[in-house]
Amino acid sequence: MHKDSKRREALLYHAKPTPGKIQVVPTKKYATQRDLALAYSPGVAEPCLEIQKDVNNVYKYTAKGNLVAVISNGTAVLGLGDIGPEASKPVMEGKGLLFKIFADIDVFDIEVDTKDVEKFIETVKNIAPTFGGINLEDIKAPESFEIERRLVEELNIPVMHDDQHGTAIISSAALLNAVELAGKKMKDVKMVISGAGSAAIACANLYVSFGVKPENIVMFNSKGALRKNDPKISEMQRAYATDKHFDGLQDAMKGADVFIGLSSGDIVTPEMLLGMADNPIVFAMANPTPEIKYDLAIATRKDIIMATGRSDHPNQVNNVLGFPFIFRGALDVRATKINEEMKKAAVIALANLAKASVPEQVNIAYGETKLTFGRDYIIPKPFDPRLIAEVPPAVAKAAMESGVALSPITDWDKYRDELLERMGSDNKMVRLLINRAKTDPKKVIFAEADHLDVLKAAQIVMEEGIGTPILLGNKETIIELKNEIGFDEDVIIIDPKTKEEEERRNRFANAYWESRRRRGTSLLDAQKWMRERNYFAAMMVNEGEADALVTGFSRSYPTVVKPMLELIPKQQGVTRIATTNMMMTKRGPIFLADTAINPNPSAEDLARIALMAAKTVRMFGMEPVIAMVSFSNFGSSSDESAVKIRKAVNILHEHHPDLIVDGEIQTDFALNQEMLASKFPFSKLANKKVNTLVFPNLDAANITYKMLKELNKVMSIGPIMMGMDKPVHIFQLGASVEEMVNMAAVAVVDAQEKEKRLKQALKK
Repeated sequence: MHKDSKRREALLYHAKPTPGKIQVVPTKKYATQRDLALAYSPGVAEPCLEIQKDVNNVYKYTAKGNLVAVISNGTAVLGLGDIGPEASKPVMEGKGLLFKIFADIDVFDIEVDTKDVEKFIETVKNIAPTFGGINLEDIKAPESFEIERRLVEELNIPVMHDDQHGTAIISSAALLNAVELAGKKMKDVKMVISGAGSAAIACANLYVSFGVKPENIVMFNSKGALRKNDPKISEMQRAYATDKHFDGLQDAMKGADVFIGLSSGDIVTPEMLLGMADNPIVFAMANPTPEIKYDLAIATRKDIIMATGRSDHPNQVNNVLGFPFIFRGALDVRATKINEEMKKAAVIALANLAKASVPEQVNIAYGETKLTFGRDYIIPKPFDPRLIAEVPPAVAKAAMESGVALSPITDWDKYRDELLERMGSDNKMVRLLINRAKTDPKKVIFAEADHLDVLKAAQIVMEEGIGTPILLGNKETIIELKNEIGFDEDVIIIDPKTKEEEERRNRFANAYWESRRRRGTSLLDAQKWMRERNYFAAMMVNEGEADALVTGFSRSYPTVVKPMLELIPKQQGVTRIATTNMMMTKRGPIFLADTAINPNPSAEDLARIALMAAKTVRMFGMEPVIAMVSFSNFGSSSDESAVKIRKAVNILHEHHPDLIVDGEIQTDFALNQEMLASKFPFSKLANKKVNTLVFPNLDAANITYKMLKELNKVMSIGPIMMGMDKPVHIFQLGASVEEMVNMAAVAVVDAQEKEKRLKQALKK
């Protein structure tokens, strides 16, 4: 992609449709004058007076307890350096977004226009009553050390400089596990640290608290090993200064057990690795280019335990594993600070989580058969859904045990349930979906690539590594549009109508005619239809010239689905094709079926649709909990529609007793666990979180998904085709670029699943 195009895309992302990445959203009703009178004047006086009586009531009546300030002066931003407070704001907003999507914590970003330590501290102290916690960000060392130290001492809310402690916490968890796997002990390891900034010092300090001896650490800055007689180093650096002389990094790494890289890319050579001790531990965490490339490192030493800051290799040291969950735990017990005990508790929780059995959802997301604790898995994955239920409780317990928790937790099971409920506040499933697709990209046909939005979607799919696009349409138009959007990558472009495709058209026509000649299709008809892109594309997939197909942007759904149903066979054992939409709601993903194909399915058809939906839900690593919805509850109506649902449920209960499915049931009861358990405790859905709704007809399903999408701005992925023998998926007319990218990822994952099942069948 052109540098200018990437720049334009980044600027458009931040500017449109609304400038910035975060906003304030009301949490109370505000529709009536009565609501407004309660929200502001005169009703607001009552909580004000209660807080005046007891300042701790601020946590009861305001958002303070779930509000964190992300504060910077812009003096050490990412790899950009001192760019000033205003220029740092996009980064701080981004950090706020991560807090929200990973731990459901609200954020105000605060940019302070001063480099004076005292003024900065004074500013933060003056605004601290607003917040439940303070996350310091992108402040240059050594000032950052003093700012954090003072604020921790002088404020009674949790304060953490994530640049210092985030990498320290995550890498400490990885180090504990790596040292164990290497058969070594923390007190014995000899360590070289490349980098002497705030992150390096914080890492070294935390490693020491877990047993590494300071005298066994050699720390390098850009000028060489820190020397005790160097007057230019800070007091914090002096703790890791040495009297020994080292002739550069290579000399220091001879016999070392651990290398920690927090400096710059490509400074470690294979020769340096070869000089290290047996089972060397190398954390090359410079981003985007590590101190030594992963592939080179593992090719150099087969016994190496390697971690980087990159997501495309095993063992990613990613700060998002830490800060959202540490603050979550601290806020939930109203901790007065984030102390060493809490940081160490987070480390141990992360280290232990890597040793626990990995949920299927995580295996699926990372394209693994089974992730297990070992050299390629020493730290949890960022998408692991267990993080929010494991790290915050560990941090909260440490806060209570160390005496800094003002609101202790007594019911830990209830607390974990509350944490898991917070997981529905973002679109984690989309990230899981994209990540899984990238583990094994497939060739995906975009059948309408001469439309700008479709081509943009194909470009993103290519650049993100989701799949390899094959572009169908008018070649001149596609090339012109590619140049317009800076889509530089070489991709296959096919115009089915051109002379150069005549041989392939005829071959496809003959194959199609062979399969349809006893059903009224002539060879002439087949040849004519192969000039139409959807027929041509379907045959490309059928004939193994592509792995998957997405289409439907510019034509009505029935028009596009017709050739797919004619050309693509059904999966073995499937008698009816159906669709489901995955809706990304605040309570988590919910699958709706059938949203696009069957107008009025029979009871038997509904049972089959439920089974196909269950298989699709499992494809995304979730266990299906299916409500067969109706306007009635468990026999309360004898209407034909309700009876049909009831009969479908009976079929499923009889033939698939292990499937969690029940009905007929009204949608509100299906989605409200308390209502359901209270009124219908006998139901198989009682005390279960429903994630799949099967509707009695197409009207109900289609109307519901489109209403959710438009009124609540719920992201929809679908309609996902179910029951086809090949990965073929059809957009809704006028789908957005984002929707098309997501559907392409679904098509890739579908292709992966079908390939896996084929291999398993061949083995049998």
